[in-house]
Order: sequence, then structure tokens, then C-alpha cells
Amino acid sequence: MTKIKLLRIALSGVLLSSLSVVGTAQAAEIESSIARGGRLYDKWYKVIDEDAPSTPHALYPADKAYAEKPDANWRCKECHGWDYMGRDGAYSGGKHASGIAGIQGASGASADEIVSVLKADEHGFKDLLSDQDFTDLANFVSKGQVDMDAFIDRASKAPKGDAAKGEAYFNTICANCHGKDGKMPEDMKPFGAQMGNPWEVMHKILNGQPGEDMPALRALDHQIIADIMSHMATLPKE
Repeated sequence: MTKIKLLRIALSGVLLSSLSVVGTAQAAEIESSIARGGRLYDKWYKVIDEDAPSTPHALYPADKAYAEKPDANWRCKECHGWDYMGRDGAYSGGKHASGIAGIQGASGASADEIVSVLKADEHGFKDLLSDQDFTDLANFVSKGQVDMDAFIDRASKAPKGDAAKGEAYFNTICANCHGKDGKMPEDMKPFGAQMGNPWEVMHKILNGQPGEDMPALRALDHQIIADIMSHMATLPKE
């Protein structure tokens, strides 16, 4: 067998192997599902274009600040927090404190386990969400939780990023909709003022805004998100 023929056989093997790897990578893409699950965690009824429930969630404590606001206490984030730590995180005190545990214990759990909890009578989502909604939300809870302490200093609330790099990212990705000063659209609180809750900001940058066209940046290196937030912290508060 000639050297040229051997080379052709070898190259064919490499090509087939590469195609197999690409096919596997494509089949395994769940970042978009995780991001949608993150938006459901934020405000599920906006994502599925439904009205908010009109009665309080059964598991939300009757003596807490949002007990009479079903549009708030039916949001996963209201009980479990933007940092997913519930009573052990940013919602350990203040008006959003519910005394409810976070969702970290479900990180890595099977989708079936998570969906079973969501469909249980106590959580009450069985007849509210579709199979795809449950899949996306379960993917977020199991595979999408981010250790925000790696990107945000909990004591100071300062993002652990490079503001100079963040300015370039912000001005090329975000500014077209939000303006270079972070004050658009006009009915939105300026980004500089939003940085008092960096966990919420990071969650929304990663996953997008429910019911809006805002893109999810979850597929990017998460340090880029921290850099963007470091720049946002320098923007006008008014």
C-alpha cells in the first residue's frame, strides 16, 4: 500500500473522529435550556406569557413581607434568592428574607427528582408549566447554579472583575439597547443604581430578562460577566 493511500486512510479516520466529536457536542448543548430555566426561576409566568397567580404561594410564610403579593411570592427567586442560597445568602435578612432554604442541595440532582418536587402539591406547579418548562427549570437547578462568591465579594457587593475590560464588553454587547451610560430604556432603573444587588444583575446577564429580548450570556466565560458588572458599577446611579 502506498504512503499516499495510507495518509488518505489516516486523514479519513481523523475526519470521522472529528465529526463524531462535533456531533456529540451539538447533541449535548443545554446552555440554552439552562438559560431559559434561569428566566423561569426569575419570573416563570412572564416567560410563558401568562398572568401571575392571584393567590399566595402555599409555601411562602404568611408573616413575611411579600405574603400578600402572589406575583412576588410565586417567583422561585423570592424564596431561594438570586444567589440560590435562600436564608443562608443575600436574603438572610431584609425585606426579602423568607427563612426558606436555598436550592444548592439540588445542584447535580436528576431532572426527575427536581421535577417531582416542583409538581408536588406543596409547590403547586403541576398544572402551570409544560413538560419543556419543567425540563428547562430542572436543568437550571441541577446544572446551572453559579458560585457567585467566585465573582462577587459578598461583604462589599463589589464584582471581582476588570472594569476596563468590562467597558469594552459592555459597549459592544449591551450598549446598543442600554446606552453607554446604562440608562436605557427610560423606564428602567439606571444600571449604576442596580449594582446594589449584584446577584440579581449577574443572574439576569447570565440568563436574560423574562419576557424581553435581552440575550443570555451564559455561554461566555463567567469572568466576562464579572468584568461587565465591574464597569456597570462605575455608571451613573441617576
